[in-house]
Order: sequence, then structure tokens, then C-alpha cells
Amino acid sequence: MKRIVTLPGDGIGPEITASALKVLEAASQHVDFKFEVEEHTIGGAAIDQDGHPFPDATKKACQAADAILLGAVGGPKWEQAERTPEAGLLEMRQTLELFANLRPVEMHDYLLKDSPLKEEIVKGTDFVMVRELTGGIYFGRPKYFDEEEAVDTLHYNRGEIERIVRLAFDLAKTRKNKVTLVDKANVLASSQLWRKVATQIAQEEYPEVEFEWMYVDNAAMQIITNPTAYDVIVTENMFGDILSDEASVITGSLGMLPSASLSQTNASLYEPIHGSAPDIAGKDIANPMSMILSVTMMLRQSFEEFEMADRIEHACAAVMDRGMRTADLGGDTSHSTFTRAVIDEINKGASS
Repeated sequence: MKRIVTLPGDGIGPEITASALKVLEAASQHVDFKFEVEEHTIGGAAIDQDGHPFPDATKKACQAADAILLGAVGGPKWEQAERTPEAGLLEMRQTLELFANLRPVEMHDYLLKDSPLKEEIVKGTDFVMVRELTGGIYFGRPKYFDEEEAVDTLHYNRGEIERIVRLAFDLAKTRKNKVTLVDKANVLASSQLWRKVATQIAQEEYPEVEFEWMYVDNAAMQIITNPTAYDVIVTENMFGDILSDEASVITGSLGMLPSASLSQTNASLYEPIHGSAPDIAGKDIANPMSMILSVTMMLRQSFEEFEMADRIEHACAAVMDRGMRTADLGGDTSHSTFTRAVIDEINKGASS
């Protein structure tokens, strides 16, 4: 029995989490996969209920889990809170040592017409953004601001860089054998260390893997104008945050992209790359695909349930091939209707 801790969070988080669990339940009926779900609060919902964005009960549950599913956190209601929902998210990443964030960007044929970019540019896109998640400017100290000045500290050590770079190279060996380091080594001292460490690892440990580096400003352009040139992109925390959101335009919507955050000591966490979208919460129009695909990442990465993951993805593809689109992709299919269609496709595929 696998123990899955769910953290629905805020905004559309509870909706997309519920839908993804329904899809997971449907798929599990056709294979020998048993799981139990334990729900806990995080973010704004946790502030309201427990007075803290990452309560002790949530922390303990996550530390005992086999996998974690996170919906989304944040919203205007808590922007002035003493500890914001986002602070709880950062605390969770540090507590669980979720040092590596994997964000796949794959252009399926059924999405070609949804991309704002030309088909000849995006067709065949298939790369993974590997983002360092527990270091860098989001966590550096000192950090403060007042009426006259503000300070953020960007800090990395060799060990933090080595472990994420090795993970990127190991991943590339299972894919197309290419790693691209994105940095700003012409300006930032931290990037100079990233470049030095990554180059050394590439030359000494992975000579069979093609390695290149690219300045972040150039990468921001090339990812959009030549996305098929990449296999595994590895970068620091803030650059990865920005570039992976930018890359979502390739598939047409943030609502299509899942992610996995990996730990060497605790369960891995799976979540959409988008935010809580409080403006559409409760309107039955949120795209559940990013959360459903996060579940398929969980099935493969944490449980090695490849057949289940394939079954869910084939069902999603069949539904989208029929032209069903939620509002973020310019369609009028409701969240609940789309979810029901995926479940029906799973059941139909299992009986055929």
C-alpha cells in the first residue's frame, strides 16, 4: 500500500488535485496498484486553519509519505501575512531537501495548434529543465529591505552545484545525451563557480555526454526560437524558475506542464508549474492536465508504475485529439467535463 500525501493548497489547487486523484483511482482499477491518500493543509489554507503556512502535522506527514502531490499556494488574501503561503513552500523545500526540480517540456502533436509559435519551430520539442531548488537567491542571507535599500544574497557552494549537475548528466544519459548549462558567468561570481564545477564534471565523469553552456539572456531567446535544440537544461534556482515558466508558452499554456521535485532523503513531490489562479477558482474552468501529468510523473518516478502512467497519458491524448480544450487553451470544455472524459477514456481503453 503506497501512502500519498496530498496538499491541495489554495485557489484552483483543491479542484485540480481532486480531479487528478479521480483519474488515478480510475487507472488503478485496471492494475495491481494500491494506494491511500492523506490530505493536509499548506499555504494560505494552512494559515487560516493552523496559523502557519507549513504546519508541523503537514511536515510530519510529508516526511512519512511515499510521494507528495501539491496543488498550488498563494493568493491576494495572504499577501500581507506575517508568513506568506510562499514562505511555507520554501520551508517545505528546505525541510524535505527537495533540491532538484524537473520540468519536462514536450510538444505533443495534439498541442501543435494550441501553441502561439509556428508549428515548424515547436514540432518535436522534448527537453527537461533541471532547476536547483534549495539554494540561490531565494534562500540566501542576509535578506532585507526598508524604505531606502534592499539586499538579497545569491549563494551556492560546490556540493550544491555538484549534486544537481550530476543529476542532469545522469538524466541526459537516459535521453539524448546532451546537457546545456544556463548561467550568467560574465557577470555573476556564483555563475562562475557553476561553470567551473559543471565543466569539470562533464570532462572527468561524463565524456560521452555532449556539454555546452549558454548565458541566461541568450537562453531565454533560444528556448523560444529553437526549442528542439535542447535535451537537458540545468540551471540555478531563479533562472530555472523564470525559464521554465517562459517555456510553457511552447505548449500553449501553463496549465499543461507538470513538475517533480526530488529529494535524496525524503519522498519526492509532484506539482503543476502554475500558480493558484484565484481569479478562476471555483468556476469549473481550470485545466486539470498539469496536475494529471504530475500524477503520471509520480507513477513513473516514485512507484515505477509505467503501465498506469502510459494508460493515463494515452487517455489524455485521446481526449485532446477530439478537440476538447479548457479556457486557457481557447476552448469551452469545463474542468469537470474534461476530467470525466479522461476517466471514460481510461475505462474504455482497459476494456478494449
